[in-house]
Parts: sequence; structure tokens; C-alpha cells
Amino acid sequence: MTAEEFRNTIKNESYIGGGSPLHLEFHAFSQRAMKLTCEMNYNYHTPEELRSLMSKLTQSEIDETFGIFPPFYTDCGINIHIGKNVFINSGCKFQDQGGIFIDDGALIGHNVVIATLNHDMNPTKRASMIAQPIHIGKNVWIGSNATILAGVSIGNGAVIGAGSVVTKDVPENTVYAGVPAKKIKDISDER
Repeated sequence: MTAEEFRNTIKNESYIGGGSPLHLEFHAFSQRAMKLTCEMNYNYHTPEELRSLMSKLTQSEIDETFGIFPPFYTDCGINIHIGKNVFINSGCKFQDQGGIFIDDGALIGHNVVIATLNHDMNPTKRASMIAQPIHIGKNVWIGSNATILAGVSIGNGAVIGAGSVVTKDVPENTVYAGVPAKKIKDISDER
């Protein structure tokens, strides 16, 4: 299965049965992602080399304005979509099978977890998964150690406080924090 076939399949099939052919494809892409992230994480690379490795990992062109501080972890890689002027700080973990869409100007803090999969609640089907995309808008800032859960969209200009667990959509130009994350305040352009 190609990366494009995988992305299209996930768009149309959010339920992945444990042991199904699609589930087995997950494992194949995971092996590839582990190899590339090991190369990224355990050797020094220039910013240009890191962008090249991210392009290989995502199988898409990464803009020259992109920056990342390793280590970085993902268990798929091919369903990460990154805009311009995006920065990902060290220790982040992306579970991207369901699709992670990061728009221009987003800043992702240390040790952020972005998880697009949930397991089936039925104990006899626990190995099965439900994939839902995560959308991170323009100029979003996600603080260190935050967790963004499957199906969440974060609006343009929003801020997610450090250590927060985001379980629901976040409107644009707001600050959300806590476990679970709740609205703290609106953001204005004024200082």
C-alpha cells in the first residue's frame, strides 16, 4: 500500500479491526517510521538534513521554514501534514495514523503527545482502533507536555497551556488549559 492509498483508506474507514489487512499495514509503516526516527534521533543533523528526513518520513515536501529539535517519535509518519513556519520542540510523540494537520506558524512545545487513535471500548475487540484526524490551526501554540486527543481541532491563534489534555475542539484565539482542558480566556491582538 502506498502512502496515498493509506491516507485515502483512513479518510474513508475510521475503524481498523485488530488483525485486519489495514492493521497489518499500520505495522509495516511503523517499522519504516522507527527506522527513520532512529536515524533522526541518534545522530546529529543540520536543520536541512532534519527537513530532508521529515520529508522522507511524511512522504511529502517539508517547507524550508520548518524547524524541529529531536528527539521526535511517530508510529506511522506518512499521515503528518506540516505547513510553513512550523516548529516542533524536542520529545514530541505523534500517533498520526488518523491524520495530523499542522497549519502555518504553529509552535509545538516539548514532549507534546498528539494521538489520533482510540481503541475499541468492547474488551473482546480491544485491539481494534478508531482513527480520527487532529487539526492544528495557524499560529497555534501548544505548551510543553500537553496531550491532544483524537478528533480535536484547535482554532487559529489558540494557546494550549502546558500539561493540558485537550479532549474537545478549541475555538480560535482562546487559551485552554487543564485536565481536561477548559477555556481560560480570549486572546486579543492588543497587548
